Amino acid sequence: MPSDSQHQDDEEVRSWAGDFDPLADPDERRVLFAALDSFRQYRRTAHMNTTHRRRQAFYALPSAHWQMLAEPPFSILDNFNRVDDAIDVNADIADAILATGLSSFGLPANPDPEDPRQNWHDTATSSDVNKAHSTIRQFYRDWSSEGKAEREVCVEPAVRELRDEFGERLASGEEIKVLVPGAGLGRLVFEVCQAGFAAEGNEISYHQLLASSWVLNHTSGPRYHALHPFALHFSNLLSREQQLQKVMIPDMHPGVAMVEAQANQTPFGSMGMSAADFVVLYSNPSNKEAYDAVATIFFIDTAPNLIRYIETIRHCLKPNGVWVNIGPLLWHFEDGSNRSQREGDRDENQGIGEPGNVELTEEEVFCLVERMGFNIEKRQEVEDRPMCGYIQDPQSMLQPLYKPSKWVARKKNP
Repeated sequence: MPSDSQHQDDEEVRSWAGDFDPLADPDERRVLFAALDSFRQYRRTAHMNTTHRRRQAFYALPSAHWQMLAEPPFSILDNFNRVDDAIDVNADIADAILATGLSSFGLPANPDPEDPRQNWHDTATSSDVNKAHSTIRQFYRDWSSEGKAEREVCVEPAVRELRDEFGERLASGEEIKVLVPGAGLGRLVFEVCQAGFAAEGNEISYHQLLASSWVLNHTSGPRYHALHPFALHFSNLLSREQQLQKVMIPDMHPGVAMVEAQANQTPFGSMGMSAADFVVLYSNPSNKEAYDAVATIFFIDTAPNLIRYIETIRHCLKPNGVWVNIGPLLWHFEDGSNRSQREGDRDENQGIGEPGNVELTEEEVFCLVERMGFNIEKRQEVEDRPMCGYIQDPQSMLQPLYKPSKWVARKKNP
């Protein structure tokens, strides 16, 4: 995936394709088509599942009751109309993601239903559609000014650690390569790049890849696109204004930031994105000792077997390379399922499966990291850890919060 907003469409197609053509593999094609179709279905499913069924339930109330609630100061029916308008605003983003995705892969908007290599319509499951909904909401966390409070706990500290470690080498003009597994919508990748590093994100979810491609390469300008992140949620609200809050994205436009950096002659690193299973791609011999640092943010708990992740990180780090980790331990495969309680979380498809899974405590994670070839040099004490939500409405009456673990480890010399 390209990083420069000035890249031409043909360059983007080559970057997406790389050494692997997802359209040539039936299983991979099915996953990609389902992701594309889920964004196409966003508008219809959001209206159907949010306001249509609520109108039905509302009119099922006793007539005197719904008539009272239809009038001011409640005006419930008017609020349903406002939510419908907000859904349409969000759906414009989903449509834009779909359009850029179709262009990237050379797929038609109206495919031939008889051609399995192009007929992506009606391939999404309800699970795929739910992922599209949560991906749209995730722009709040990663690319709005209002989401900065969550980024201050995880994204900004990671960049500070990298600057502290490599600042002098960056200032001397040396290229410092940083790998960001589980890159999501690309905010950490962008921030690392903006700090002057050569940043490479890795993401397996096509929902996230399609959305990050749009926000990094195809948004029209800073604070240009409107988003109503909480409009589809009706519980734990103080007011309807809270429910219908509008934010503007992206708070920082990658293309504009790059141009400004060039004008100010400030360092701006290269940026890329790989679409692949993390363990498979970065265990490859071609990636042996290729990176100066790895930054994992809200990522390691997606592993059914954390040893695989640690082996891969050790493999791709240079000797004395640094691993920065920030995040909770909400093991996604607890109870043998792919469940995730993180509201609006990343795609739960975490790649090529294998038998078995295990959930570790933080103490056990520390022991495992040390045993597998790292020295943990920095460790934030529990009492010093700031709390943060995950796509959390700060005005909500319900506040699920994390105290993310933060530590820095260095790969031992052989």
